[in-house]
Amino acid sequence: MPDAAAPLATPATAPATTPAARRARALLSPRLRLCLLVLLLAAAAGAVWAWQPHRLLAEGWPPRLSGGPAVVIFALAYGGCAAALVPRPLLNLAAGALFGAPAGLAAAVAGTVLGAGVSFGLGRLLGQDALRPLLRARWLAAADRQLSRHGFRSMLAIRLFPGVPFAAANYCAAVSRMGWLPFLLATGLGSVPNTAAYAVAGSHATTPTSPVFLAALACVALPALAGCAVAWRKRGRLRAARDTTGPGRPGEPGRPATEPGPSGA
Repeated sequence: MPDAAAPLATPATAPATTPAARRARALLSPRLRLCLLVLLLAAAAGAVWAWQPHRLLAEGWPPRLSGGPAVVIFALAYGGCAAALVPRPLLNLAAGALFGAPAGLAAAVAGTVLGAGVSFGLGRLLGQDALRPLLRARWLAAADRQLSRHGFRSMLAIRLFPGVPFAAANYCAAVSRMGWLPFLLATGLGSVPNTAAYAVAGSHATTPTSPVFLAALACVALPALAGCAVAWRKRGRLRAARDTTGPGRPGEPGRPATEPGPSGA
């Protein structure tokens, strides 16, 4: 028989209802993390603007840094600048002008992968939970499905055909369900041709009329034109498919809001 004098056990308070749990849940909310991501990007962009990395093109690399260590340091700086929304063509030209085409290409590709990885990690950690519920538009949902199911192939095509901003591609991939390995491999492989053209152009920037410089510019322009042509062709196909789509749910784009009545009605 239980002791009548024994104190009755009090029910434990649910952890989710305590003030500390509510504060922790608010601090880890998707919206707050998205705001933190925006603040980080703004702070990084401001720091890069104050540092003005484009001065390297005019002033050159510090003379006390040379050889392999200089290439490694430049690759690390490249990655940070790329994650801070500095245009990659400027960084690629600087890599070729400072280190020549081979070493500049290696530093630029390594920096590209590093910057893409930093952006992908920040987007996946701070932005994915807040942005995925917003994928309601048909073209956003289609892009998400493409990146999630065919991550390597889709990202490789994006990197090979310039036109999609580097940061936009990184954060779109982060919001999707693409894996880390396909993203980084496709970024490294797909960025080589365009980066090599910029690095060669930068290494011959002092002779802008030389055949090598002009050929490098052509290698930069041709993929861009090809990407624009492919995008325009896809745009025409999507428009034609939307116009020929049959009746569906009311209000759905490309479909009539109501069923057509019988002829003569």
